[in-house]
Amino acid sequence: MDAVLATILGLAIPLAGTTLGAAMVFIMKKQMGSSLQKALLGFASGVMMAASVWSLLIPAIDMAAAAGKTEWLPAVVGFLAGMGFLLVLDMVIPHLHMNADKPEGKKSQLGKSLMLVLAVTLHNLPEGMAVGVVFAGFLSGSSTVTIAGAFALAIGIAIQNFPEGAIISMPLVSSGMSKRKAFRYGFLSGIVEPVGAALTILLTASISSVLPYILSFAAGAMTYVVVEELIPEAQAEPHTNIGTIGVGLGFALMMLLDIALG
Repeated sequence: MDAVLATILGLAIPLAGTTLGAAMVFIMKKQMGSSLQKALLGFASGVMMAASVWSLLIPAIDMAAAAGKTEWLPAVVGFLAGMGFLLVLDMVIPHLHMNADKPEGKKSQLGKSLMLVLAVTLHNLPEGMAVGVVFAGFLSGSSTVTIAGAFALAIGIAIQNFPEGAIISMPLVSSGMSKRKAFRYGFLSGIVEPVGAALTILLTASISSVLPYILSFAAGAMTYVVVEELIPEAQAEPHTNIGTIGVGLGFALMMLLDIALG
């Protein structure tokens, strides 16, 4: 397959996962149960944690070593920069987490539905960057990133995007929004991923030496989302182990995909 065509397909896969998840509003008649929601949030956390290590940090370390640079430097600097970047966005952008009453970020007159979508969009940005930077590594000819590994990450992100699409769209219907509009919001929340991925590819194409840093940056950004948003929501009261089980299953699946396909 042509490299450019493969990249376009790879960038579209995560959005397809979000779109299919959002389409559940046309199939599911009731609001998603608390236990299922926690399991899916935990699953998404596990996928993102494993992807941060196997798809991003380890290739960044290997890439730095292959270039004769200090192995740990890009990984540490990029990781902390990614976490810091999401921290700033979290403080600035008005958004509302699922099952929360009080919005975060700067005070705003935005409606609840839009702030819920902004929360998911903020969450999806590092995922788009992660997919983009891995495909950028493939396009650069780096021996540490293969096309199979890039597709493994895209597929893993798409799998965890499926429940996220449903989690954002189903409550909107329950709040009185039409199914079509709720689906549209869910779809639009996922658009940031291919856009962020494409911008990341353009950035790394012009400055290839920063690739290990961008890989680590995406890992840090995804880790921030997991620790700040997904795990707390998966462990919210009433306490249950279902979220933890979801983390284990998601982590194992993403690790399997990356090792088997990468």
